[in-house]
Amino acid sequence: MPIKRKMKAAVLHKPLDVRIEEVSVPRPKAGEVLVAMKSIGVCGSDVHFYENGRIGSFVVRKPMILGHESAGEVVKLGPGVKGLKVGDRVAIEPGFPCRRCGFCKTGRYNLCPDVIFYACPPHHGAYCEYQVAAADFAFKLPKNVSYDEGAMVEPLAVGMHACNRAQVGPGDSVAILGAGPIGLVTLQSAKARGATQLIAVDMDANRLKLAKKLGATDLVNASRKDTVKEVKRLTDGTGADVVMETAGAVRTTQQAVGCAKNGGRIVLVGMPTTDSFEMPVIEAIVKEVSISGLFRYANMYPPSIGLVASGAIDVKSMITKKFKLEDVPKALDFALRQGKNAIKILIHV
Repeated sequence: MPIKRKMKAAVLHKPLDVRIEEVSVPRPKAGEVLVAMKSIGVCGSDVHFYENGRIGSFVVRKPMILGHESAGEVVKLGPGVKGLKVGDRVAIEPGFPCRRCGFCKTGRYNLCPDVIFYACPPHHGAYCEYQVAAADFAFKLPKNVSYDEGAMVEPLAVGMHACNRAQVGPGDSVAILGAGPIGLVTLQSAKARGATQLIAVDMDANRLKLAKKLGATDLVNASRKDTVKEVKRLTDGTGADVVMETAGAVRTTQQAVGCAKNGGRIVLVGMPTTDSFEMPVIEAIVKEVSISGLFRYANMYPPSIGLVASGAIDVKSMITKKFKLEDVPKALDFALRQGKNAIKILIHV
């Protein structure tokens, strides 16, 4: 089937202004492949850009295609591509680093200062019919893994990286503050690494119900109970070995120290809406907790795909609503105004 010269794309022009337009189909350069998009997830960052036109220092200054959680079919190879062929089904890791700097050479390529990341200004994303990807960041999907599951590998990679940063191991107790999409994949990642007590904390009963289905051993409804007191009660007064802050809220970030046991490990996964706020620093010092930040992921796509293929991690249950490409404006508006009614929204091309 011949590739068209023009394609449909959902283009963000300014806050609350996304238009379905015809744009040129990109051409793969050396080491790249052209992928026909099949399934793309709606991420919180897409919603933030849609609502505000920016996330911190990342500002949309000219029209930009959103979307970075994607899977599709390889339809054209650029010069020098090996290991992939036309027709391969792939999940795309959406950040392409320089591969030359010290961070890249030591395996921490997510910290590369020159990374090109889908839908991070000024780079276009995946809400379109075709997109180019670095061939070495397009990972083949096993036959039993769907395109929808392939798109879900991106948020799963975040949860996997969080557990790697926290060194979650067999027998650990893990408190996950926030049972949204990232909290739920982090919960499952911790379970896959052998954690035996998984405490899910959220204010939404439906999200907690899904957390239970996906492996949570204990639930805390933060709208009814004191989070810190409940986590301590559930861990015999000691606090959790590991605390994952995935809500991106000031309050839960502050509570993370209180939820951790002496010598515990805290990973800050979510990004609060404000850069600076009070933290219980003395308590963190006295408890000798380790606090780690997290930025995206590195080297997590192959193990994430493997765990989905094996059935050890269930991302299908998190998919709660689907829209067509031409309905991306409706999808983003729904996510902004009724996001609590859906865990993960997907766009089908």
